[in-house]
Amino acid sequence: DCDNFQDARKFLLNGGEKGRQLGILTAGTYRINTALFTVITSATAQEHGMFPEQLQLHRVEPDMVGIVTTLDGRPIEAGEIAGPVIPGHDNFQNAQAFLDGGGRRGLQEQILLSGTWNLNPWFALLEQVPMVQIPIGYVGVVISFVGMAHEDVSGLEFKHGDLVVAGHKGVWVTPLYPGKHPINTRIMKVELVPTTNIVLNWASRTEAHHYDEKLSSITVRSKDGFAFNLDVAQIIHVGALDAPKVISRVGSMQNLVDHGLQPIVGNYFRNSAQDYTVLDFLSARSQRQVEAAEHIRAAIGAYDVQAIDTLIGDINPPATLMETQTDRKIAEEQRKTYEVQEAAQKQRQQLVRQTSLADIQQQVVGAEQGVNIAELKANANVKQATGDAEATRLRALGEAEAIRATGRAKAEAYRAGVESLGSQGYTVMQLMQIVGERNVRIVPDVAVSGANGSTGLVDGLLGLMLRNQSNGSHQAKQS
Repeated sequence: DCDNFQDARKFLLNGGEKGRQLGILTAGTYRINTALFTVITSATAQEHGMFPEQLQLHRVEPDMVGIVTTLDGRPIEAGEIAGPVIPGHDNFQNAQAFLDGGGRRGLQEQILLSGTWNLNPWFALLEQVPMVQIPIGYVGVVISFVGMAHEDVSGLEFKHGDLVVAGHKGVWVTPLYPGKHPINTRIMKVELVPTTNIVLNWASRTEAHHYDEKLSSITVRSKDGFAFNLDVAQIIHVGALDAPKVISRVGSMQNLVDHGLQPIVGNYFRNSAQDYTVLDFLSARSQRQVEAAEHIRAAIGAYDVQAIDTLIGDINPPATLMETQTDRKIAEEQRKTYEVQEAAQKQRQQLVRQTSLADIQQQVVGAEQGVNIAELKANANVKQATGDAEATRLRALGEAEAIRATGRAKAEAYRAGVESLGSQGYTVMQLMQIVGERNVRIVPDVAVSGANGSTGLVDGLLGLMLRNQSNGSHQAKQS
């Protein structure tokens, strides 16, 4: 120990060497023999071929990590890409302790966290990189290219890769959970694996994760020889503890989609479509979807991936076939429309009939009342006519009886008269009675005699004139 180069004798006696030194002087005041030592500061850096920034404190910002590359030490062992962690050198601030501990020259596994560090620019270079951030809904699977010897802990059942504990070289069996992690990204790789449901579309659209941007509609051929396109959506889920197995098996989530799910889903639908006609596939798509979900769930389960559901989207059958089906459907719908219209017309007729009945209900009631009144009047007239007929009959019977009684009385009188006067005498008496009652003239008012032959007519006319004049005078007196 030469007391920070202030004791030159000790420096020389303890094996100090000429040239650039590993030790550095931090902020402070030192008594140094400038005849033996040259002290380079930021003020004199350019005089010695350096930049002032190299002689300032190295600051690692928050949320950043410092990756260190040493310029001195033993060579890195064959097969390694970074020097191992060496204890006791105060985060590369004591370069001599690093070398004494067997430190290697080059990229280092150890990192520097946020803070201020006194580093010798001739011994170590510092590069700042962001911390590894694992978002919510993801885990990070660490693939380490350095570390202790590879020891597989995946078990005998897992035969498609190896898993190791943290600190060993390989895929770590324990994933990184959401948060920020200080990882040396020069010697480790972190694969993000979504732990939420992932939707993969075999269609023209692409989800935000872009795992399905290379997928497209599946072209299949039906039993009846028609080729058509099929849109499919597959929902998968990768558990947090299964994520290292998936990455160990296929390397990345994109490889899982491209080399695992794409052939499984595509080939299933190509094979299954050959068992059905296009129309069968269209009419029973729900059943086809259930069958596909069961098959794909079992197939991708071997990849330690859970198949949540398989959904069949748009089915694009040949245009010529669909044109025929469309025409048939349109005709059927038109028939239904006509039936509905017919029912509507019948309903409308029924409505009009009911409306008309409601409108004439008052007239119907009036007519019914009129009929009742007419019936009552007819019954009254019948009874009145019956009464009148009975009265007439009784009256006729009475009159007939009176006539018979009168006739019998007259007959009795005639018989009595005949018996008293005789038939001739009684007849003369009856004639005279009739002449008297009816004023029958037996003697003429004017008698015309034709004894002289020429004066009878004149005498008759004169007699009539005198009679008329006499009658007129008589009537005037009476008035």
